[in-house]
Amino acid sequence: MRYDIVIIGVGVAGLYAAINIPKEKKVLLINKASPWDCNTYYAQGGITTAYDHDDIALHVKDTLGAGAGMCSQEAVEVMSKESLAVIDDLIVRGFEFDKAEDGTLLYTKEAAHSRDRILHAGGDATGRYLHYFLLQQNPHPMLCDAKVFDILIEAGRCCGVVVRHEHQVKVIEASHVIIASGGVGSLYEFHTNARSISGDIHGICVDKGIALENMEMMQFHPTVYVGNQSVQKQLLTEALRGEGAHIVDENGYRFAFEYDENGELAPRDIVSRAIYDYMQRTGKQAYLSFDNFDEKYFHKRFPNICNALRLQGFNVPKEKVPISPAFHYAIGGIKTSLDGAVEGVKGLYAIGEAASTGVHGANRLASNSLLEGLVFSKRASRHLLQNPNEFCEKMPKIDDYVLAEPEDKAKKDKLRSIMWKNVSIARTKTGLYEAQEAIQQMLADKVGRLLKLRLLTALSIVEAALKRETSIGVHYIKEESKC
Repeated sequence: MRYDIVIIGVGVAGLYAAINIPKEKKVLLINKASPWDCNTYYAQGGITTAYDHDDIALHVKDTLGAGAGMCSQEAVEVMSKESLAVIDDLIVRGFEFDKAEDGTLLYTKEAAHSRDRILHAGGDATGRYLHYFLLQQNPHPMLCDAKVFDILIEAGRCCGVVVRHEHQVKVIEASHVIIASGGVGSLYEFHTNARSISGDIHGICVDKGIALENMEMMQFHPTVYVGNQSVQKQLLTEALRGEGAHIVDENGYRFAFEYDENGELAPRDIVSRAIYDYMQRTGKQAYLSFDNFDEKYFHKRFPNICNALRLQGFNVPKEKVPISPAFHYAIGGIKTSLDGAVEGVKGLYAIGEAASTGVHGANRLASNSLLEGLVFSKRASRHLLQNPNEFCEKMPKIDDYVLAEPEDKAKKDKLRSIMWKNVSIARTKTGLYEAQEAIQQMLADKVGRLLKLRLLTALSIVEAALKRETSIGVHYIKEESKC
């Protein structure tokens, strides 16, 4: 099997990269599960864009502010300046954002944005609508239910990938490989990610010596209903708070203002820590209250959230819903150039949540993720087409891996528990060292290749957290009791 380009992942980044590559090129998209099992499909809030050219400077300022001084200003400026073009491209291709009765685009506001600049579709189903649209636009073939468990590299050149598909190991040669595999959600006990998102490809990068960056920067969404039985927890989009929902305790007290003057509209890291600390300190439950919403408007604007919560037995918007922070987004990832190129490996690219472009710094500004996926996937496709790479003359040796061992499931569950307990919202040095020791012990045990990749990714998060000794953004080191 030989292709010009292999794309790992079929979320917004992988699909938009694909539709920007001519159909004359031999391209294969590889998906770990079904096409719908990706984070894009579950994105609720919307797509940020500079409202107009005059808003670019303010969008950049808001993004830099949320990133707590760790963003690459150049990367943020690229993303904001190119946002208008990618949104126009989607509209020209036929994508329909939500509009007002007069036909103008509807914009909304989320935490830490200075103005309304977020476009949405289907109310609270932007990701679902965008994902379906991009799937329809994609002219290239797709291989589903295929697990990539190795990337082939020879003499600094990417040669292809190795996958498990239909109980067979298959080597797929490629002159270019684009990693668009998403984040690391399944490493955590409570998360909002699609079930297949588990950081496998990051683990391959660790195994191959490919640089990861800012892996300690893991973002936790403040408002998640974790009482459902699914592995994936019910996200309650920030747009709810942007349009008037309040965070309260069981007595209706809006405690978030104790932590920041902006209350529930402070950046996500502050709001997540506020909820976590308040519940720990007082023993009270946090809730999201929708009292300000008209029932008819609530159902129209947030139809999927409304239906999901009613199925769980909540009479929304009249009844408030218990909430907890949960893992949401991997800010750090595979280090890339502004064109998505991975340094040191010719023909290898990384885009979307899998990559670290520098735009998010220490805390991602709400709804910048879909925009990042669009802007940098287009840049990667353009750069790839302008920089041809030959097929490898000599293919590297294919290792004979055991993909899974009988005890792997129990160890995966143990890993999720460790990561949630010790490497989540509030971290301590003691807890991080405990996590490091436990993960290293599992790596020393007999484990399958797929679990090993997860463990390597988890270890990279822990080690990055240990190296950064001071709190910044989503990386919060809690002072330990000296008793």
